[in-house]
Formats: sequence, structure tokens, C-alpha cells
Amino acid sequence: MCAEYATFGLAPAMRAGGVLNDGGYQVHRDFVDFIVDGRPLLFQLSDLDAVSPLASDVPPAIFTAQVRSLLLESEAPLPGGRYVVYGCPECEDLACGAVTAVIQGDGEDFIWRDFAWQTDEHADLELNGYRGIGPFRFRGAEYRTALGALLNGSAPGPPRRVLLIGARVAVLAKLAAALRTIGVGADIAHDADGVPPDELRGYGAVAFGHAAGEQERAAVRRAFERAGVTVAHVDGLAPIVPLLVAQIEHALDRSPAGRRRLTGLTAADGGADVEVTSACRVTLTAYRIDRLSRTHTHEIFDGVLEPGRHRVALDAKAVRGRSFVVARTAGSVLVAAVNH
Repeated sequence: MCAEYATFGLAPAMRAGGVLNDGGYQVHRDFVDFIVDGRPLLFQLSDLDAVSPLASDVPPAIFTAQVRSLLLESEAPLPGGRYVVYGCPECEDLACGAVTAVIQGDGEDFIWRDFAWQTDEHADLELNGYRGIGPFRFRGAEYRTALGALLNGSAPGPPRRVLLIGARVAVLAKLAAALRTIGVGADIAHDADGVPPDELRGYGAVAFGHAAGEQERAAVRRAFERAGVTVAHVDGLAPIVPLLVAQIEHALDRSPAGRRRLTGLTAADGGADVEVTSACRVTLTAYRIDRLSRTHTHEIFDGVLEPGRHRVALDAKAVRGRSFVVARTAGSVLVAAVNH
């Protein structure tokens, strides 16, 4: 088959979890994404909320089977030599829809072709094919090396937990419950003194409540430093659970900064400046706390943005006083305090 050579690689990626405005939840998923010609393949498939089959939370035996399947060491799971490339992040059921492709060998090379959106066993290329994407021809040595590394100790580890430090136990309890609901483990503590280093290594982030003092924060940081553990530190902006979840999700993002869709967010002078690297759906939500410490939530924007920097107007009532803006795509989330 005639197809131009493309480079093949792998990189950590994330489907951002979160607490939605309607009270629902979006599950957090860590996975390994396919990098084609230096760019995540997922970004080429319009605005898709999906994960690859190489997710960190699947059992090791299933993860290994998925890798060997992509290496063509087992039969294709779908008719016509088709393989699932991206699936539903909530249930991974084909009925919810998946991106599939024919994967075949050609001498030493591997070819991915005929990408399609599929909801049952048979793909309709005329109706649901992704035109203009592929075919891709990957050099066998590069392809096998990248996927083979996942079988030799480079597979993603289990999802990291979050350590919550603060004085407002009620807020921390609600935050921990929200994190656990979206699939992120969370523990509440006053400090990290006496915690064994092996246990500290299980944390990917430490989140400090707004009321946590500087001495408490410094002591926790020293405990992790003594254990030789590097973690992200999150300074809670306000006792608003969806806002804190968004901050923590950003801290847990292990994808390379240069391969994220959402790369910038600031809010000032009656507008929010949002920067994206590829066309994608972006939602903007404003949170504010009034003088009686009540939280108010406002949906600011929900639409597809083209690559570049965009200015979105902010309703003055929505960001009056102490307020914050959360920008979200399927794969990443950013938080900014509104500067008045």
C-alpha cells in the first residue's frame, strides 16, 4: 500500500475529571496516547472526548494484551482487521462509540488506515470515515521499540493519590469525596510527619486548604523532600469544591506541556484570554464568593475554539468580588483568579 512514512511515539495523557455544573461528575483517566509525526493523534480527530486502550487503570494482563494486539501478535478484535484506537472514557463500550482503524503489517512496516467512528461490529467508511487522516506507515523498528517499552517496565503506574492538608475538615471531606467519585484517591491529614517514604511515593499532589498556615505547608514540603519524593503542590484558591478539583486535576496532568490543547488562561479587565493549540471544545465557568461566603456558579462559554488566543467576555455580575474562572477541554483544565 502506498502511504507516506510517519514517526510513531507514545506519551502520557489525561482525560480530565471534574465536578460538573449540573451536579454530575466526569471520570479522571490517565492513559498513553499515540504521537504521530510529533503530535497527539487524538488532536487530529476533531473534538473527541476519548482515551486510548492503553489506560493506566486497566488490569496489567489486559494492558499487556492491548499492547500485543497493536503489535499484531493476536487477532484483530473487530471484523476487517479493525482495532479500537480511542474509546469511551466512561465505560469503553463500543456501543458508546469508538475510533477504529485497520492495522496491518507490510513487510517490516506497520500501517494504520481507514479511520472511522464505529458503534457496532462493522464500520461504515462512507458515512463515518475520517477523511484526510492517514494512512500512516510506521517503520517497524520504531513502532516495536515504542510499544515494546510498555512491556518492559515503562507502562504507566497506577493513578496517583492526593494528600489534602488543611484546617476546614468539612470542606476537605467534601473535596475528598468528589475526588474519589471521579477516580482520584484522596487522603486527609494534618501533616506528613512520620509517614513512611514508600507511602509518600504514592501521592502525585499535595493540596493545601486556604486556611492552612505557612508553617504547616513548609513542614509538609520538608517531609516529602526528606523522602526524596517530588510532588505537585496545590494552594487552594477558595473553599469551592469544583474549583479545588479543577486545580488538582491540572496538577495531576502528566502529559508534556508542549502537547496539551489548553495552554493559557488569564482573567482581567472584563474578559478571559484562552489559548489552545488545536481546534477543540472549551467550556468556561466562573465561580465567585459573595459577602455571606455563598458560592455562585455561572456558565460563561461553551463552544469550539480554533488554534490561537481568544478573548471571551465575562459578565460583570458573574465575576464580581472574589471570583475565579475555570477553563476545560476533554484533556486538560486551567484555573485563574479574576484580577479586578
